[in-house]
Amino acid sequence: MKLFPVKGGLAEAFLGRSPDYVHAVEDVSFQVMNNETLAVVGESGSGKSTLGLTTIRLLDPTSGKIFFDGQDISSMPEGSLRSVRRHMQIVFQDPSSSLDPRQSVFNSVAEPLGALGETVDTGSARKKELVAEALRAVGLGESQMKLFPHQFSGGQRQRIAIARAVIMRPKLIVLDEPTSALDTSVQSQILLLLQKLQKDFSLSYMFITHNISIANYLADRVAVMYLGKIIEVASTSELIDNPMHPYTRILVSSVLEPGSTTGLKDVEVRGEIPSNIHPPTGCRFNTRCPYVQERCATEEPLHREVRPGHYVSCHFAEEIAAGGKN
Repeated sequence: MKLFPVKGGLAEAFLGRSPDYVHAVEDVSFQVMNNETLAVVGESGSGKSTLGLTTIRLLDPTSGKIFFDGQDISSMPEGSLRSVRRHMQIVFQDPSSSLDPRQSVFNSVAEPLGALGETVDTGSARKKELVAEALRAVGLGESQMKLFPHQFSGGQRQRIAIARAVIMRPKLIVLDEPTSALDTSVQSQILLLLQKLQKDFSLSYMFITHNISIANYLADRVAVMYLGKIIEVASTSELIDNPMHPYTRILVSSVLEPGSTTGLKDVEVRGEIPSNIHPPTGCRFNTRCPYVQERCATEEPLHREVRPGHYVSCHFAEEIAAGGKN
């Protein structure tokens, strides 16, 4: 769980009440397997980025456990966490903001080596060799080391950010919307690069995206988030071919190619996403769900396995999937 206090409200200032909290991530459980890509899909504000940051302890969880390679890292002291962090990296959405404009490519890519306590001198030949290897891995050249971020295109800057992530040969990389700020043609190039790096370096990816089409292309499994909760998880093919949560069905049907069909009914999501300060009781999707029943507003659905490896949080998942609820 990850909650953020809402400070400065009237109730807190004048009535002495405890502050409200943003329920960014709540009651979430998932795994990222070795060498797999788990896509986390949902609307803006669903908690995807917070989940990614908390997974690698860039944000501390409010409660709950985080295990990495069998170690509980949820409350691990910073000194101990440094040795674990070398195996976890992140690539952010916008390389223009994640790369320091005052640092050369060499210093940006080499930064994790110093931050994580690598025993290499700043000017050492070994450090230069590691940076060169990382740049070559992402399709850039050693001759570009002395350049600065503003001298590169958006796609090249994202390659630099990816080089910085892979230089330590991590086990897990969180990719937070890494292609959404790029042109479509460049997006394809970056996705192909990520696939190649995963194969070459045996990487696991947690790929955060609002675009289920990209998840369909890249991911082995997909977790769908809504208002701080994971509401459905399945293999990519199973989730696309047989979505069982109403929200997932709407997401899938909204990105179908013209002329294609999965047999899904034409349904529309209603209204706006509710506040995650005071989320709805019962099922969090009940205020927008086209299949809502009275039970949905009062009883929170269990996150249950409806098929092998296919988990869903919906009271009526099987009936909706079979066309029984309309």
